Amino acid sequence: MWFSRRPVAAAPFVVVARVYILPARMGLLYAVTLLAMLLTAINYNLSLGFALVFLLTGLFFVAMLHTHRNLARLSLRALENPPVFAGDFARFSLLAETPDVPRPALEAQSLSFARRDIPEKSPLPVVLLHLEGKSARFQMSLTAPCRGWLTLPPLLLATRYPLGLFRAWTRVFLSARCLVYPRPIFLPWARASDVSGGDSGQSDLGEEDFSGLRARQLSDSPRHIAWKAVARDGGEGELLAKRFSGGAKGERWFSWEMAAEAIARHIAPEGLRRDHETETRLSVLSGWVDAAEREGISYGLALPGFEAGPSRGAEHFSRCMSALALFSLPEAGA
Repeated sequence: MWFSRRPVAAAPFVVVARVYILPARMGLLYAVTLLAMLLTAINYNLSLGFALVFLLTGLFFVAMLHTHRNLARLSLRALENPPVFAGDFARFSLLAETPDVPRPALEAQSLSFARRDIPEKSPLPVVLLHLEGKSARFQMSLTAPCRGWLTLPPLLLATRYPLGLFRAWTRVFLSARCLVYPRPIFLPWARASDVSGGDSGQSDLGEEDFSGLRARQLSDSPRHIAWKAVARDGGEGELLAKRFSGGAKGERWFSWEMAAEAIARHIAPEGLRRDHETETRLSVLSGWVDAAEREGISYGLALPGFEAGPSRGAEHFSRCMSALALFSLPEAGA
């Protein structure tokens, strides 16, 4: 339609100004019924019939006014969106605000665009929203198919309040985006010579004090598997690994070349296509960084054009994963 070809307004805050409204299916049936009642009143000269038709016609137009008012002057604001891994659901947090009366029975729907002016036939699920107070926070969930920046598609806001006779709608374009990390592939750690600081045999976690069991990861050494617990379960339960606290924790370096070696050893000895190899290397590095951060190991990351020294913590993790997500991609992805 012509209104879908409007230029996209890149703004984190939008006030709904242009609202479209048309009779819904129930409204069309209502209008046909009124016409039949009017013809009957004219044919039989029924004064009460005319009064009833005029009363219901007034109700029809009042419902149209309230349906339009329920959507007009509504404001939307884009909030912070936490990063996710490729293949997971990206949850865009939005804040809807009303300057005056409550806005019940709102429908928010995210539309995917194949091109900017042509919507796809399969829209995403609808979120029902009721603004009883001045504001309400809600989320739109989208599948994150690949790494990089995922932008929020245009939103379709609609309402049929109060009687369902009319449907009012508008399209909102918000500049909201979410960073998508590469999908992690968990492979065994790199060779022991890539570990610095402390004994290579004890650099993974430190082995002074046994602190419990956890689910085994592919990066765990076989000597850390709790074989006694496996034997008690008869080999049918999930493999568990020992967790240790104390002792010296080593520093690991994860590099572009080490990821290629791990792929050649564990995934594709004959090699991969160049485009697949790049994404697979990033996924392997993503798995290593994620595992090292969860295990509390200091780690460094070396990519072509990027290097971060050994450290750990939320800030270091975000810096490394952002570098992997935006590797060879333009920074401004919105």
